[in-house]
Amino acid sequence: MRAERPIGIFDSGVGGLSVVKALLEQMPAENFVYFGDTANVPYGNKSVPELFNLSRRTLAYFTRREVKAIIVACGTQSSNTLPVLEKECPVPIVGMLKPGIEAALEVSSKKYVAVLATQATVNSGAYTREIKNRCPDGKVLEAACPAFVPLVEKGRLEGAETVLEVKKVMDGIKKEPFDTLILGCTHYPFLTKLIKKELGRGLNLVDPASATVADTMRVLRNLNLLRPDNISGAHHEFLVSGAPESFLEVGRLLLGDVVDKVQKVVL
Repeated sequence: MRAERPIGIFDSGVGGLSVVKALLEQMPAENFVYFGDTANVPYGNKSVPELFNLSRRTLAYFTRREVKAIIVACGTQSSNTLPVLEKECPVPIVGMLKPGIEAALEVSSKKYVAVLATQATVNSGAYTREIKNRCPDGKVLEAACPAFVPLVEKGRLEGAETVLEVKKVMDGIKKEPFDTLILGCTHYPFLTKLIKKELGRGLNLVDPASATVADTMRVLRNLNLLRPDNISGAHHEFLVSGAPESFLEVGRLLLGDVVDKVQKVVL
């Protein structure tokens, strides 16, 4: 395997761009292929068999593209399918769950962690299970936010509807004395400003994207597959299964001119 090969990154839509942002900051020389499964967004209301079908189709595509590693830039897939995908994938594969939990427990003094996630992630119980494995005396509060992903997919990061939905979720959890909040879906960091405002108190806010990219960097370094930082001309591809025009519009809103071209692919 060569260092020039790209990293494959996938999510249900634009949410994984929060991981792309961290990747550009930490590993700017890397080539990558981003796939947003916008024809099937959101993943948070899918059954586990449906999630496996979608993720395996994406992994098969990335394998044909000869990627050197895969980042599952989706909290729902990381929580439900990753343990099995790790055994099936021919290249290193990194998800959002464990890096985010490790980052949260490192900064939490009370060991009381709240998690905002999709309904499928909450149903899996993965965050509670993994946090308890690492910290048996810790407390975990998981809250589903089914309206957040559709809002971010439409680029509605502000406005009355978005404020109302964020307020609804925050009102349900903010009286609990947790000191650390994990954004357990890659779409949610784009609502950080509203989330902080509605919580109305200081706490540790953990976006797993940075820790996930750092974990990917460590894996690639150990395999001697990092592209040298002094090499310019990194190549980026943005692919979708749905309409490229809407992804391009919202992608530019979230990430700027980095999202310069979007192509539709059939996996």
